[in-house]
Amino acid sequence: MKDLGTVNYFLGLKVTSSSDGYYLSQAKYAFDLLSKAGITDNKTVSTPLEYNAKLTPLDGEPIFDATRNRQLVGSLIYLTVTRLDISHAVGMVSKFVDAPPSVHYVAVLRILRYVKGDPTDRCSITGFCFLLGTSLVS
Repeated sequence: MKDLGTVNYFLGLKVTSSSDGYYLSQAKYAFDLLSKAGITDNKTVSTPLEYNAKLTPLDGEPIFDATRNRQLVGSLIYLTVTRLDISHAVGMVSKFVDAPPSVHYVAVLRILRYVKGDPTDRCSITGFCFLLGTSLVS
C-alpha cells in the first residue's frame, strides 16, 4: 500500500475536510454531465419533475437510440450521492431504461435542467452516521 496523502478529488467527488467534518461535492461532475448532455442554454426549472408526473412504459413513442438515455440516467444515479433532492425523479426515469419512451428522455433533460439551477436554492445538505453498537462504521 502507498500513502497518497489527503484525498481531494476521487471518483467525481470533491472531498473537503474541516474541523467539523468532511464535505462532499459533485459540482464538477454535474457540470461535466451537463456538458455531455449538451445543455448549454440558460433554461432552468424549479422542480426535477412536473407536478403529479406519472411515468409509464406506454408514454409516447420509444426513442430510437436508448444508449444516450441510459448513460445520462446512470450518471444521474451517481449524482444522487450528494443530490438527494433528485433521488425520486431519477428513480422514476430509471425504471424504464431498457426501452424508454420519448417522454422519459424529456423527463431526464428536465432533471438535468433542475441540476443546472442555482445551487444555493436547491442543494441537498445531509449527513449520516452508521453505528455498530457504539462503534462508528460510516
